[in-house]
Amino acid sequence: MAENKTVATDRSVETYLAGVEHAGRQADALVLDALFRRVTGWQPRMWGPSIIGYGRYEYRYDSGHGGSSCATGFSPRKANMVLYVLGCEGESVPLPERLGKFKAGKSCLYLNRLADVDLAVLEQLIRDGLVDLEKRWPVFPA
Repeated sequence: MAENKTVATDRSVETYLAGVEHAGRQADALVLDALFRRVTGWQPRMWGPSIIGYGRYEYRYDSGHGGSSCATGFSPRKANMVLYVLGCEGESVPLPERLGKFKAGKSCLYLNRLADVDLAVLEQLIRDGLVDLEKRWPVFPA
């Protein structure tokens, strides 16, 4: 069975955030880091080279494939900010109309700028995503 490509690392979150090249993206990432810390109560950890994750969950599919991944988090990518805030399998948490401007993937949101979304709605979405995830898989602080 193939190994998971995105795994927790010992890389420093602070060093990674300090190295985000685009000043606006870096500022948004610092705001998101504070938001995720406050909402989850967990310290961040790097997952792979570019995902800042909070908590972790363990999964095992009917096929026998299993592993662990961050429970929630984000990645300040060049094209956009990617937020991993939804349950990772099955139906996802409904996206509120009042969130603002975003695109959605199967288990993530794509934002151009934090100024485009309502942070209070995003905060609730993070909470709801964790509740949804915990209904399916064990979730741990780190």
